[in-house]
Amino acid sequence: MARKRAHDYEAKRDHLLHTAAALFARHGYDRTSLAMIGEAAGVSKGLVYHYYADKDAVLADIIGRHLRDLVAVVEEVGRRDARDPATRLADMAVALLEAYRDADDEHRVQVAHLRLLPEQAQEALKALERRLVDLFAAALAEAEPALAGNRRLLKPLTMSLFGMLNWAFMWFRDDGPLARAEYARMCARMVLAGARDATAGKAEVLAGAR
Repeated sequence: MARKRAHDYEAKRDHLLHTAAALFARHGYDRTSLAMIGEAAGVSKGLVYHYYADKDAVLADIIGRHLRDLVAVVEEVGRRDARDPATRLADMAVALLEAYRDADDEHRVQVAHLRLLPEQAQEALKALERRLVDLFAAALAEAEPALAGNRRLLKPLTMSLFGMLNWAFMWFRDDGPLARAEYARMCARMVLAGARDATAGKAEVLAGAR
C-alpha cells in the first residue's frame, strides 16, 4: 500500500522551491548546494532529497512551475470575451506582468539558468516558453490582422512586447509612478501602434511599386 502524503506536502515543496529560487538568483546555480537549500528553508538535507533526487530536478521544477503558471494565466485571459482584440492583448500583458509579482527570483532563474539543464529537460521547458510566445503572437495578429502570416514582422513585434514585460523586474517598482497594469497596457499599445505603422508602411511601398 502506497504511503499517504502528509497534508502539508505541497506547502513544504513550494517553500523549498521558493527558497531555492532565491538562492539560485542570489548565488548562482553552481554555487548553491542542496544542503544550502535545506538550511535556508529550515529543513534537513534528507527532506530535500525526499522531494528531489538532485539539484537539476529542483531547477527544472522551479522553472516548470513558473512557466506553467504564466501560460495558465495568459490562456485564461485569452479565453475571455473582450471588447476588441486590442483590449484582449492588453489584458494578456497585464496578466503576465501581474503573474511576475513576487516571482522575480523564479524569473531570474528561468532567464539565467534554464540552459544549464540537460537537453531533454530544456526542451520541455522551452516548449512552454514557445507556447507563451505563440499566445501573444496570435493575440497581436488578431489585433492587427495585417500581421497574420507575416513572419518578418510578427515575431520581432511579439518579442519586443516580451522584452518590455520580461525585463521590467530590473527596474520596475510597485511604489513607483506607474501601476503594473498601467505599464503593461502602455507596452501593449506601443507595440500595437508600431505594428500598425509597420504594416501601413509596407502597404505604401507596395502601392508605390504598382
